Amino acid sequence: MRRVATVTNVFGIPPRENGSTDRSDPGAQTPGGTGRADHEQVVFCQDNRSGLRAIIGIYSTALGPALGGTRFYPYATEDEALADVLRLSTAMAYKNALAGLDHGGGKAVIIGDPARIKTEPLLRAYGRFVASLGGRYVTACDVGTRSEDMDIIARESRYVTGRTTANGGAGDSSVLTALGVMHGMQAAAEHAWGDTSLHGRTVGVEGVGKVGHRLVQHLVEAGAEVVICDVSASAAEATLARHPQVRAVENVGALAREKLDILAPCALGGTLTEDLVNVLSARIVCGAANNQLAHHGIEKLLADRGILYAPDYVVNSGGVIQVADELAGFNFDRARAATEHIFATTSKILAIADADGVPPSVAADRLAERRMSDVGRLRGIYLGTMGSA
Repeated sequence: MRRVATVTNVFGIPPRENGSTDRSDPGAQTPGGTGRADHEQVVFCQDNRSGLRAIIGIYSTALGPALGGTRFYPYATEDEALADVLRLSTAMAYKNALAGLDHGGGKAVIIGDPARIKTEPLLRAYGRFVASLGGRYVTACDVGTRSEDMDIIARESRYVTGRTTANGGAGDSSVLTALGVMHGMQAAAEHAWGDTSLHGRTVGVEGVGKVGHRLVQHLVEAGAEVVICDVSASAAEATLARHPQVRAVENVGALAREKLDILAPCALGGTLTEDLVNVLSARIVCGAANNQLAHHGIEKLLADRGILYAPDYVVNSGGVIQVADELAGFNFDRARAATEHIFATTSKILAIADADGVPPSVAADRLAERRMSDVGRLRGIYLGTMGSA
């Protein structure tokens, strides 16, 4: 194991012939993102026999142990993997701060195709590296990893959450993620129209997978008119079977051209491109997908067109609230109550944005940074021999 601030090519993965270092997510905007890496710690982890090659990034522990999932993905180069873990761990620090959690931001990536190389020895080797950090980083599920994987990692480290219900975990985090997006959407509706009600509003939902289909359920129950699209025909068909009143269109381009009040991106990142925003009629964008803006300039374009953007890392934090609650012994009612605070947080951010004349994401970043500074500084108060909570 190596602990470094900025190191590349530790594993010697050759770059692509064209030198490309495209990231796994289409969207590249990051909360607080300037492209600089101001991380506390970056750990490169390797176990040759199991095939483990992983990088753990800890952006900040100002609010507490860094919390963030482990992404298992076949990155083409080590530079690509490092860029992703730095970006994602930064985003988690801001998300956790805005969610009111006593956790800093961290993330990990395992390099490789999970369908080919994910094994018990590899996951357990990774668990030992997580354990070696002594609780500075707590891991959970992300792309390419599941709750069953967390159970295996937990056999080597106690700094794991997002486990199966059979092993004391909270189960599917999409339940609270969708609920949080719904509360964020209602807050945005109140800001835009003076009323939290979505009755009669037309909402376009891009992506009806684990989170999206649950959001559709909430919207239907609220009396909204719902239009969906999904690259998976089976996912769209399943949603239409559950909700016959819902309509489906071919793709996100067609969805954007519908007469929408709200667009809810719930698929992969990068949905909001210049071309899409220029044809979008919606007054609000609020969804569960991460990194919805194709680049930073998109938020100004949204504002210029009078479209209110609810920052994704604010409204989609129900999932991390759930896995954080699990660390104290999961209580659904407690986690649900914390998720409902997303309404107040979203309202506060939108009000600050208006008052300061800045985009909502800038207001969100400032609020997160203020909490990290104001609460984080308290760790400098010596507690004597009594210790902290």
